[in-house]
Amino acid sequence: MLLTHPLPTSFDLLALQRLALARYPLLLESSAHGTAQGRWDLLLVADGGQLRLDTDATVRDENGTGIGTDFFAALDAQWQAERVPRDEPRWPFRGGWALLFGYEAAAQVEPILSLPRAEGRLPVALALRCPAAVLRDHTSGECVLVVETAHETLRDDVLDDIAQLAAQPPLPAWHGPVALDEDESDRFTDGVRRVLDYLAAGDVFQANLSRGWRARFGRDVQAAELFQRLRENNPAPFAGVFAGDDWAVVSASPERLVSVRGDVVETRPIAGTRPRFDGDDDAARIQELVGHPKERAEHVMLIDLERNDLGRVCTPGSVEVDELMTVESYAHVHHIVSNVRGRLRSDATPGQVIRAVFPGGTITGCPKVRCMQIIAELEGVGRGAYTGAMGWLNRDGDMDLNILIRSAELESTPDGATLRFRTGAGIVADSDPRKELDETRAKARGMLRALGVAG
Repeated sequence: MLLTHPLPTSFDLLALQRLALARYPLLLESSAHGTAQGRWDLLLVADGGQLRLDTDATVRDENGTGIGTDFFAALDAQWQAERVPRDEPRWPFRGGWALLFGYEAAAQVEPILSLPRAEGRLPVALALRCPAAVLRDHTSGECVLVVETAHETLRDDVLDDIAQLAAQPPLPAWHGPVALDEDESDRFTDGVRRVLDYLAAGDVFQANLSRGWRARFGRDVQAAELFQRLRENNPAPFAGVFAGDDWAVVSASPERLVSVRGDVVETRPIAGTRPRFDGDDDAARIQELVGHPKERAEHVMLIDLERNDLGRVCTPGSVEVDELMTVESYAHVHHIVSNVRGRLRSDATPGQVIRAVFPGGTITGCPKVRCMQIIAELEGVGRGAYTGAMGWLNRDGDMDLNILIRSAELESTPDGATLRFRTGAGIVADSDPRKELDETRAKARGMLRALGVAG
């Protein structure tokens, strides 16, 4: 049973989140409105329950008690204990979990992998029990609080917090980083040449190679400050903030990893990118993108990979491409996007669904496992949040997860704060190392502008 309470539409969900980060760990905001992917904003409300996987490969609950080493199995066990039937829901989130996966959670999916450890304090995977949420519908204009009946006291907590918003001080004026370091360009272009060798040898058909930026601030930085600037500089349909104790993941992602609605499961791969510049002829650039043989071949190959991934949890013959090679344009890039969907098997659990598609093939390459081995060799460092995922899971099995691209990790330090982010490019047989380097910089432009750095 779900209780609903109408709310005023005038307040900002980001302001509510920063009022009490522990209560509101996950904000998912579709800041690129006007599309089917840009309808809902969700602010999930936690009750303290959690599953956490750290770098020691142990899954722990909110009391720190170890409960095995398989995060997906632990999540499924918790979901089965809390599972409810699915009706015909009006609201997307109806009580469940906030989910965060770092890229290194791939080792839970493919034990053969030996991945470098990621820098920083983020968990490898995290599931926070969230029995309530504030939801905003951009189509109807409604804002509503939904609460599981067994957690009705959370309603009063949220209403009290909303009443306090009028007295909340504004975000501080933005002051950019005191230092910004970018990975050496030669290391990346040398890595591209090494991938070309692997391609020529037949090891892989395509591989995604990434490079990093690191910003240092001489003051503490709130995640809300950075997200507010990303809203302005790089609006995206799968954006959001996942806040921890002294860390946060801030995302302006354009890409969905997987969604489940009843027995329909979908993934929405992006493969094919062109920079977008002020004064550029967008129509000509879009035409060049969708008509380019290299981009089309790469995109179709990755669609086949996603069809294969979904086939692991779908009924035979049900997987289809219902949207093929459309172009979505964002502030700094154009992307080729498709949609792949299928009918979920009745016995498929949430953990099995996520295992089937994680990490997304568009940010690893094909074949996926061999590409991840090559990525580990050439990048030499853990990716952390980059190309992981965040989103939500309902008690009835519905879910929605993004891919963490155009995203950053923010951590408090004794003398201020540190921010890390990465961007990548898909390398194929006729890739030019310098052009692939340029693509990583085009993808970084939104984050650099949000930081107040010319990009």
